[in-house]
Amino acid sequence: MTEVDRKNHWQTIYEQKQSSEVSWFQINPVVSMELIANCGLGKSDPIIDVGGGASVLVDHLLEQGYTQLSVLDISAAALATSQKRLGDKASAVGWIESDITAYRPDSQFALWHDRAVFHFLTDATDRHSYVTALKHALPVNGHLIIASFAIGGPEKCSGLPIVQYNASKLAAELGPGFKLIEERTEKHITPAQREQAFAYFHFVRIE
Repeated sequence: MTEVDRKNHWQTIYEQKQSSEVSWFQINPVVSMELIANCGLGKSDPIIDVGGGASVLVDHLLEQGYTQLSVLDISAAALATSQKRLGDKASAVGWIESDITAYRPDSQFALWHDRAVFHFLTDATDRHSYVTALKHALPVNGHLIIASFAIGGPEKCSGLPIVQYNASKLAAELGPGFKLIEERTEKHITPAQREQAFAYFHFVRIE
């Protein structure tokens, strides 16, 4: 799928559906928040939520007192959903409209969080571009949290094929510069009451 096709696909999704209607919607991102807490970050450490356009994770982070937050998404409609929901608080967040495979950060982050973006990259070239952006954005000792469909979980999402991951498969994609710290599993219940097997991986960049 080309960058233009990806953008059109996700823009259409968020124009046609409420954020609470998409299958990946979470009213309370418990696992993400627990893993973020385990990173031991300061409240002013910079955090980016990749693909977090309409996610409420940013709301929870603001409530916890984090002050240097950025949200990246390919869909302007998704970002607008969060900005409207947050109201005046939206001005405290950096909003980045970009395809992650084309993203070249102009600053670095203490934490890169991604729930269900990387697993959509079925092309090896796109995965390489993602990891290149990640390495530009994350310094040594920076934290990476990625959540994907687990092995044995769904094979498609939003009409698109995905790649399922376990820790070793994901580590191979990231390369030797990352050390696995923690992994979790989650049985996500979609708004349609379907069960999806997610896996969460917390890495630290070591080189």
